Amino acid sequence: MKIFIDTAIIKEIEWAEERGLIDGVTTNPTLLTMADRKLGEVVHDVLNIVKDRPVSIELVSQTTDELVEEAKTIVKLAKNVVVKVPMTDEGMMAVQQLEERGIRTNVTLVFSPAQALLAARAGATFVSIFVGRLDDIGKNGMQVVRDTVKLLKNYEFKSMVLAASIRSVQHVEEAALAGADIATIPLKVLIQMYRHELTDKGVKKFLLDWEKVPK
Repeated sequence: MKIFIDTAIIKEIEWAEERGLIDGVTTNPTLLTMADRKLGEVVHDVLNIVKDRPVSIELVSQTTDELVEEAKTIVKLAKNVVVKVPMTDEGMMAVQQLEERGIRTNVTLVFSPAQALLAARAGATFVSIFVGRLDDIGKNGMQVVRDTVKLLKNYEFKSMVLAASIRSVQHVEEAALAGADIATIPLKVLIQMYRHELTDKGVKKFLLDWEKVPK
């Protein structure tokens, strides 16, 4: 499973890149607001770090024609830019047109296998299932990931399943076990993935025992 980092904060991307953790970056308007910088500046810095790996940037238009025109402008920033398109009727018509133009798309705000099926049929490069938001309303977000992986595999769609709205290490583990192609993970969770209480305890014990070894 590939790992994307879900952020627009350059220091966070640099941290993950230094450790060889990331295969791409996802952003959205909320994350860009947290970065408190202009879109062009953020994307320029991100591209300098991740080079040719995918960087997803969200479209904010509503109609099909507007989405297509906005996408055509954004992809001029770099060859590895992927446009995030909302899972709507207008959005799926835009995805079809963008796929025909060779523009990669990340269909966002997907909450059901049925929506994922429509996105895949439209030609989406990535299908982003928002696990945490489903959990928030009492649904099983990871089951949607499992079902979508099976569905797309059954019919040999090329779209990749991307587990998004990741809230915990358990989410990452379950996404990998479910066969998700990608999980996009916030820095907080990436850091938590390194840690386990038994690891900390074991390291401490080994260091204490080492002090007892005759030098």
